[in-house]
Amino acid sequence: MAGWLYKSYSLVGILTYSLYLQSFVSTDLHKILHLQSIMELIIRAYDLKLKHTFTISRESIDFQPSLIVELKSGDFSGFGEATSNPYYNTTVPIMAEDLNKIRSIIEASEGDTPEDFWNKMHFHLKDDMFALCALDMAYNDLYARKKGKKLYEYWNYTTENNPLTDYTIGIASIDKMVSKMKELPWPIYKIKLGTHEDIAIVTELRKHTDAIFRIDANCGWGVEETINNSIELKKLGVEFLEQPMKADNWEGHKEVFKHSVLPIIADESCIIEEDVAKCHNHFHGVNIKLVKCGGLTPARRMIQEAKQLGLKTMVGCMTESSVGISAIAQLLPQLDYVDMDGALLLAEDIATGVTIKDGKIIYSELNGTGVVLK
Repeated sequence: MAGWLYKSYSLVGILTYSLYLQSFVSTDLHKILHLQSIMELIIRAYDLKLKHTFTISRESIDFQPSLIVELKSGDFSGFGEATSNPYYNTTVPIMAEDLNKIRSIIEASEGDTPEDFWNKMHFHLKDDMFALCALDMAYNDLYARKKGKKLYEYWNYTTENNPLTDYTIGIASIDKMVSKMKELPWPIYKIKLGTHEDIAIVTELRKHTDAIFRIDANCGWGVEETINNSIELKKLGVEFLEQPMKADNWEGHKEVFKHSVLPIIADESCIIEEDVAKCHNHFHGVNIKLVKCGGLTPARRMIQEAKQLGLKTMVGCMTESSVGISAIAQLLPQLDYVDMDGALLLAEDIATGVTIKDGKIIYSELNGTGVVLK
């Protein structure tokens, strides 16, 4: 009897110890799997060299600092980009610092929908929309890749009627501006103005091409100047005027909206989601910049609201690499106009993704936004 009890206790002990080991191994394995599921945030900084000095009414640059965000999960990576911008007091070091402050929150957020991810990150990055943009781009890219789809496919967009992109001609001497057009013949040019010779510039450029012209005065004109210029520029084959006056001149915008013979598209006056409604009856359309509004996720909401208000929809780029440009391309099916020539202005790109030929966007065969860093 005693021997039987000994054996019974021994058996119970063995079973108990076995269950303990299983529990330990299971817990340990769970921790390992949990660690493997955590995203890795990788931040890179670049100085993008431009082909030519790029001048608008506010500044001239030869290099464009840019921040690239990579979110890595197993064999998948998603990429996003945001460039520095003195007009919005944004630098690469500031963006990197803001992202690093919430690194642990970012890396533990895999599995969220892009909308939930954006809402969570906006709480922490509401004062740095540029950094939020790069992060949101990367997460949308990663999410679609893990779903095995191109991002526009994940959104159920079709690309049959995508608009062509324009190509930007920065402010320079007329000879240099003509030279830039001849260097890259294009169906649509976006011409930066804001000088005292704007009509003369466009008159001369028109002699060298029959392409569509779009004018961006970057807040450089006044009310009467805008109305008068619209009359002359319409004769010269201009399609629309982008942000001719200062962003906060709402009374002026309303006056121009009533009397301009060309459509007026908001840029600096339309930064975040709340601005779309403000632009109604002040502009004919809105140009949404992903870095300003905080990424693809809010941009999609802004586009939808603009459509409901009868506003034309446009997305514009900064001088950026194919990382940011390929993200913009995913929105094309929802747009009336697009300005996504940023990577074409670079002396050397840092990534591959979408390609552009004669204004037409050609998507990568890869999923997500199709970006690969070189």
